Amino acid sequence: MTTTLITGANKGLGKATAAQLIAAGHTVYLGARNEELGRAAAEELGARFVQLDVTDDASVAAALKTIEADGGLDVLVNNAGIAKRQGGGEALDGPSVLEVFDTNAVGLIRVTEAALPLLRKSANPVVVNVSSALGSFWATHEPTRPAFAFPSIVYGSSKAAVSMITVQYAKAVPEVKFNAVEPGITATELGGGDPGSHPGRPAEESAEVVVRLATIGVDGPTGTFQEDAGGLGW
Repeated sequence: MTTTLITGANKGLGKATAAQLIAAGHTVYLGARNEELGRAAAEELGARFVQLDVTDDASVAAALKTIEADGGLDVLVNNAGIAKRQGGGEALDGPSVLEVFDTNAVGLIRVTEAALPLLRKSANPVVVNVSSALGSFWATHEPTRPAFAFPSIVYGSSKAAVSMITVQYAKAVPEVKFNAVEPGITATELGGGDPGSHPGRPAEESAEVVVRLATIGVDGPTGTFQEDAGGLGW
């Protein structure tokens, strides 16, 4: 049995990923900041709930301690992420920028560091980091890509950090497979919007690439950036 932890999983992409991995036979821990919403989502899906705020060291440590006591961890999906908006665009004030980076980049390291002792005991340890084409230097310079025409100073920069964190962990911890994914433009509440009126595709479709990388075998790739069609330029 493969045991998987997904952060930020009570809604949107994280929840859709949890549903698909459960269907694939994984035991899934659904991590969420809000206990009420997280427990409800876990009960709906047949997952296990752990309270997990990626910006809080004590919360992260407690969540991983619970998972360790239950038997261990094989797969970590670092999905939790935020965008901050102000008026008609991104919030560019210092506190907002720090909050985005603390969640999207620093929080990823917090959870990964707490999870590594458990992952190292797995026969097939895997980490999937949800990044974005908005953090791809290639995609933001390629006129045929949506990221080319969508300025994203803070969120995009935080996801560029996610991609580099992925590369560096793959080098530093070769016994664990680390890959980043671009899930595509997805109809979620990220950044404060109504998924029902969002131009993106359903979270269930975007989750497929996350699931693909979360279910790789022992001979699977590491240090890559993937999207639906395969590799994505950094």
